[in-house]
Amino acid sequence: MAEPSKVIHVRNVGHEISENDLLQLFQPFGVITKLVMLRAKNQALLQMQDIPSAVNALQFYANVQPSIRGRNVYVQFSSHQELTTMDQNQAREDEFSFSLSRTSLFILLSLSLFSFSMLSAVGNSLDAQPNRILLVTVHHMLYPITADVLHQVFSPHGFVEKIVTFQKSAGFQALIQYQSRQSAVTARSTLQGRNIYDGCCQLDIQFSNLDELQVNYNNDRSRDFTNPNLPTEQKGRSSQPGYGDAAGMYSGARAGGFSQMANAAAIAAAFGGGLPPGITGTNERCTVLVANLNPDRIDEDKLFNLFSIYGNIVRIKLLRNKPDHALIQMGDGFQAELAVHFLKGAMLFGKRLEVNYSKHANITQGADTHEYVNSNLNRFNRNAAKNYRYCCSPTKMVHLSTLPQDITEEEVVSLLEEHGTIVNSKVFEMNGKKQALVQFETEEQATEALVCKHASPLSGSVVRISFSQLQNI
Repeated sequence: MAEPSKVIHVRNVGHEISENDLLQLFQPFGVITKLVMLRAKNQALLQMQDIPSAVNALQFYANVQPSIRGRNVYVQFSSHQELTTMDQNQAREDEFSFSLSRTSLFILLSLSLFSFSMLSAVGNSLDAQPNRILLVTVHHMLYPITADVLHQVFSPHGFVEKIVTFQKSAGFQALIQYQSRQSAVTARSTLQGRNIYDGCCQLDIQFSNLDELQVNYNNDRSRDFTNPNLPTEQKGRSSQPGYGDAAGMYSGARAGGFSQMANAAAIAAAFGGGLPPGITGTNERCTVLVANLNPDRIDEDKLFNLFSIYGNIVRIKLLRNKPDHALIQMGDGFQAELAVHFLKGAMLFGKRLEVNYSKHANITQGADTHEYVNSNLNRFNRNAAKNYRYCCSPTKMVHLSTLPQDITEEEVVSLLEEHGTIVNSKVFEMNGKKQALVQFETEEQATEALVCKHASPLSGSVVRISFSQLQNI
């Protein structure tokens, strides 16, 4: 095995996997400075800012099989300690036994550096001098960023004249034009590396060498604060030539507020613009009808534990005239589609579930309904992109998190063993937090453990359980 290195070697990178997919996989562990895609061999090289970040990533993925778009990828340390941009036309890595042409090697400088393609697109250079126009890249973007959000962030440092946002290979980006150069210098000095939201949406700010931004429309993607009378663009591309279409990121959002836009952004971040096989993304029905339940063992909280894996739960109603039926209202149509797709035919308490869309648009509030819209146990209020990425049908393996720091493997087994035969288990630590994997003999046993023990209190902690896509521990 190669010595620890800042450079991570990734194998089985299929043609459907994009640079952004790999960035999403490794960004939780630290700043990514370079990414090399080697399409001819379905491989990639990715450089973290430092060795501890790379070590944390590989330690985590030693316990959790990394998967992108349904494909397992395999990671290890590279034999090289550093990637350079000097030898893009040469085969420099011993891991690869072929020569790389200029077109087969693409370097994506993320977080601390710009993407070269972005620089050519907007006319910037790495040695751009201080200017009143800033080029802003937003990394680890779990919530949508609009022109208004950026204005709130940047306007305290001076009068912002214009904002244009767009989507490029480096991620979500924006050009922000101040009235004065000094305001731009102050904003960059103050905001560089800061997060817009807690734990996400990190700002990487450089100077542009553009002289003036042209804004044709005032909307979520672009705004001219010196000309409030511009029309609102309904369809089409960003107004600045060559910037690309930022609206595509939110194509799944309907008019209806921030939460839907946030959901669309999380979907885009999780699936890289695509969707899992069998998911259309076009369903608009939010309420799901579940039939063939075991009425002696099911209740609203257990249904919440299961269906909250696929989206936020608004309310649940057990049908008293049909005790083996229940209505579940999800946060939106996409989340309802995930639940129907992944849970149809699942086994629970000896019954095979029938999961379909309900004819009811929503569940009317009443004495016989349980409300969950404000529950802090809804999984998609934070880290929505990560949770979408882990959506799958029930498996034999469950993943436990938010465990007590002094938890033992025996205590984990004791918590779950009443629900089935445990084949294997493992307690491990990730980013200083204890987690565990438990493998059952059948999917039904794992599902029962999840619905019965998710959100259980344990030594002052509230245990969270989800399905793992790992085949073995």
